[in-house]
Amino acid sequence: MNDIPLGVLIACLVLLLLFSAFFSGAETALMTLNRYKLMHLVKARHPGAMRAQTLLKRPDRLIGFILLGNSFANIMASSLTTVISLRVVGEAGIAIAAGVLTLIILIFSEVAPKTLAALYPDKLAFRASWVILPLMRLFYPVVWVVNTIAIILLRLLGFKTDHQAHGALNKEELRTVVAEASAMIPERYQNMLLSVLDLESATAEDIMIPRNEIVGIDLEDSLEDIVEQVRNSVHTRLPVYRRSIDKVFGLLHLRKILIAMSRGDFSKETLVKNLDRIYFIPENMPLHRLLLNFKQEQLRFGLIIDEYGDVLGLVTLEDLLQEIVGEFTTTTLDVKQEKDGCYLVDASITLRELNRITGWALPTEGPKTLNGLIIEYLETIPEPGTSLQLFEHRLEITRTEGNVIRQCRFYPQALA
Repeated sequence: MNDIPLGVLIACLVLLLLFSAFFSGAETALMTLNRYKLMHLVKARHPGAMRAQTLLKRPDRLIGFILLGNSFANIMASSLTTVISLRVVGEAGIAIAAGVLTLIILIFSEVAPKTLAALYPDKLAFRASWVILPLMRLFYPVVWVVNTIAIILLRLLGFKTDHQAHGALNKEELRTVVAEASAMIPERYQNMLLSVLDLESATAEDIMIPRNEIVGIDLEDSLEDIVEQVRNSVHTRLPVYRRSIDKVFGLLHLRKILIAMSRGDFSKETLVKNLDRIYFIPENMPLHRLLLNFKQEQLRFGLIIDEYGDVLGLVTLEDLLQEIVGEFTTTTLDVKQEKDGCYLVDASITLRELNRITGWALPTEGPKTLNGLIIEYLETIPEPGTSLQLFEHRLEITRTEGNVIRQCRFYPQALA
């Protein structure tokens, strides 16, 4: 060492500090890469991304090699600093040189490159992979020995080293990803993505049209009444039953029967011959499964039944699609906002739809409609004019019919 010129030693020291900075920055850049963006670039055959993915397939080897290189550079830099300080100052300068070197390594070889790598992980990781990948292959025996010793040590301490962390995201994590991407995804598409994630947690009962609102054809009615109902129907498909909707036995598509009516040979027998099979849906069927069934069976309509086979309501393909894309119209008859900020709400509206329209967070685990929620909360049938505080919302019952609440007025929360 005494024969090597001082300038050469200083140049080697600077080079080692650069090596240390390179390994520190490369480690941070590779470990902070967005894995999903990386997979996208790999599919696009990006060379740097493909090399980075190869490195990240075995993160233990990657970290072992980077730390090996970083430690070697730092230790050699410390040794050179000691030699240089002995030549220039003597033994008295060793402590000062060690302190200065620590500060230099901390700033220029650790904090600065890692900060830069955290800010621009893609650029630095892809470029660093061109150097690291061939070096890892070159020094593979050394890396293998280091990793093997580390794994044996971890196993002796009781840690499992053969477990690979699963990279898949759960539903809540996906919701966070979608929310964080709001700057790149328009709000309407963001809401659609969130609605798709909610399909698994909702059931057919959550979106059904209740039994008492089902419009169908009762074959016990007179032929004249049936003809009048068909001509004035606002629906294209009607369930057909006898006396009770629980005794439904088919689905009538009005397009089929209108042809017979135009020929003048319409009868109840003709109506029955033109019925389609009706699709029954268990009340607890998840919406994502129901959507798949509708697609596979080429259906647009189904009746929801409980465990005893009684009809609870109906659901259509339009109801399912509205859960994803929202209302097809810009206005709704169930919720009307008045000039003073109050909401007039049809109490038969489902809580999911009410939350979607207003942005509220009324609970949906129990009763499915606003009427059911209020009755469960009060434990009685309220009279018109009754006011109550319902989950931070002040409301007034404005209209009832028999045992059913028909309309409520929600006051602005500032007045609550």
